[in-house]
Amino acid sequence: MAKKITPTETERCIESMIAVFQKYAGREITNSRNTLSKTEFLAFMNTELASFTQNQDPGVLDRMMKKLDLNSDGQLDFQEFLNLIGGLAQACHASFTAASQPVKKM
Repeated sequence: MAKKITPTETERCIESMIAVFQKYAGREITNSRNTLSKTEFLAFMNTELASFTQNQDPGVLDRMMKKLDLNSDGQLDFQEFLNLIGGLAQACHASFTAASQPVKKM
């Protein structure tokens, strides 16, 4: 009998990112299931990253969408979505790293 392999934590995280993207992509009838429209992006940000968006000025999400939309098609494909997730992960890592550094006394 074949041994059942349990997904690793990293594999589960990847599966989760794919599932979250697919949860929001294609909600609009006119939109592809492979991309996030601006409305879908806003729904994702306001639901999944609410603690980030609640303290931002209204235009920040529009600017983020434009910056992430590398091919300027008005949609975010999965790679563009991953650029957002990667950037946020880097920012969080830098913040956690800085917070854990001892304060030097002069």
